[in-house]
Amino acid sequence: MTADRLPEWLRPLDELASSVEASQLSPQFPTVPDDARPAAVLMLFSDGSDGPELLLTERASTMRSHPGQIAFPGGKADPGDADAAATALREAEEEVGVEPATVDVFGTLPTLWLPPSNFAVTPVLGYWREPRPLGPVSDQEVVTVIHQPIRSLVDPANRFSVRHTSGWMGPAFEVGTRMPLWGFTAGVISRLFETLGWEQPWDDSVTRPLPELPSR
Repeated sequence: MTADRLPEWLRPLDELASSVEASQLSPQFPTVPDDARPAAVLMLFSDGSDGPELLLTERASTMRSHPGQIAFPGGKADPGDADAAATALREAEEEVGVEPATVDVFGTLPTLWLPPSNFAVTPVLGYWREPRPLGPVSDQEVVTVIHQPIRSLVDPANRFSVRHTSGWMGPAFEVGTRMPLWGFTAGVISRLFETLGWEQPWDDSVTRPLPELPSR
């Protein structure tokens, strides 16, 4: 789609998409191994009732890959998918009922490596022309759909660092769920918003442990 069809607030992201590098979004793992499995996620932006927002999902705690995490809609590529955008749109429809025809795809970010599952993940950028409340299509995959206002994501009161039991630390966001937004998705959002100049100063020394997931 052409940039003039995007809202003014989203145009800086459209301009950035073609120049941002993988090392800026994933400095620890800027190179994708040859054996990584192709996947895509949909970063779906829209104009909501509380201003610009980003669509997130809470994954079921029974999922084999990244259980219980807050994530973008998405998943592994199918043989019939034409490209990353087709994968992301198909997954978003299957998981939470987003109609592909209502989404204007305006770019992609660099493909990033997700070591725990060995996925090569391409974030697909979309503007949702006709946003509406959504719910999980299958509660085996998604338990909650989150229409998260951008102003809430950049609010320093909702920012902190999280410590994994392995010792890993990274950025996290409070989004109103028991499990905070952390890991791959939080890292992409945090570094992308910083690069865009959307980020507000926050105290990364404030650290919380990750809540434990319910037993399967």
